[in-house]
Amino acid sequence: MKRFFIFGLGYTASRIASMLESRGWEVVSTGHAGTLSFDDEGTVRMALADCGHVLSSVPPGSEGIDPVLERYGDALDGKWLGYLSSTGVYGDAGGAWVDESTQIGTGRRVARAECDTAWLESGARVFRLPGIYGPGRSPLDRVRGGTAKRIDLPEQVFSRIHVDDIALAVIAGLAGPAGAYNISDDCPCSQNAVIEEACRLVGASLPPLQDLDEAQLTPMARGFFAENRRVTNGKARRVLDWQPRYPSYREGLRACLAQT
Repeated sequence: MKRFFIFGLGYTASRIASMLESRGWEVVSTGHAGTLSFDDEGTVRMALADCGHVLSSVPPGSEGIDPVLERYGDALDGKWLGYLSSTGVYGDAGGAWVDESTQIGTGRRVARAECDTAWLESGARVFRLPGIYGPGRSPLDRVRGGTAKRIDLPEQVFSRIHVDDIALAVIAGLAGPAGAYNISDDCPCSQNAVIEEACRLVGASLPPLQDLDEAQLTPMARGFFAENRRVTNGKARRVLDWQPRYPSYREGLRACLAQT
């Protein structure tokens, strides 16, 4: 039995675990939905010793310190390593395209960029992810719940990725070399376009167009709109032979709708 260890079994990592299990892997994990406690060091180390592959989706700790590397880094030598990072490490690009050669650490995700670099230096496959959506966590749910917003920022562009395409990228990365990989779909666009498509699919009225102040966004959401970039996935396609099952939000939203 092939054994795979996941630190931080949340929404995205759970989909990865399911896809691995469907391919014959046994998955051991920490996190709210995991099988082990992160702080049960003896048990975690025993499980790590029996796993040849390790993936972390644990966010940065204080001052950019990665909790997994800090506590268990010495137990990871010789293993296949993966890390779920963020395309937020690129900061604002003014709507321009960014790839894996683009400088990181210049935006609001400084701590994430430091952890991203630490995992790269450890020999990991670092999967840089834009906005994640999928069943139960998509614009369809916000439209149905009455919380969807359209923001009046005509030049604002975002990239996104369906959660199952992240899982497919990790599967592809099992046979791929270490390094950074942008995992995004092929269709960067405004958030408004996605909300409008979600409204069309469920037959809902469009939410009003608002400016940032009128929308009363949380500080986290407002920070999301402070950065503007398009993310290219060319390296993952070339090196990992990965391609998104849902190349745009249109296919992805239809798949989410079919699963509700």
